[in-house]
Amino acid sequence: MADEKIRLIRVRSQKTGCKFQRQCLHSKRKLKDTWRKPRGLTSKQRRQYKAKGAHPQAGYGAPVAVRGMHPSGYFEVLVNNPTELEGLNPEEQAVRIASGVGKKKRIDIQQKALEAGLKVLNAKDLSQAPVEEAVEENVEEVEADE
Repeated sequence: MADEKIRLIRVRSQKTGCKFQRQCLHSKRKLKDTWRKPRGLTSKQRRQYKAKGAHPQAGYGAPVAVRGMHPSGYFEVLVNNPTELEGLNPEEQAVRIASGVGKKKRIDIQQKALEAGLKVLNAKDLSQAPVEEAVEENVEEVEADE
């Protein structure tokens, strides 16, 4: 079954050819590149002329078995604190640490995730010395020189 999921993930990632573009996106700089349904009475895109771009519709989606899955083959779980790691399945789920989490809590979350066998999708190298300790060392050196 794992081989089948990997194959489906590859199939899903190869379907990048069709990006749905908003009507008149090329002519107006202030329009954002987000899909909006064309509603004009004489709109060529609403009437689905081929040259005017495709509409999102059934058939463009990912296979159901891999829908919402990260390209690594895991389902993402957003984590804000270490207690949210409890009850996660390391075979099916991977952890993404929220962007608002500070350095201390990030270290704690990463260590507990490794102990539990969970994969951290946005892991950072935390082996470097913290910035605060480096600043204190510089202050001590300056005082010693004086």
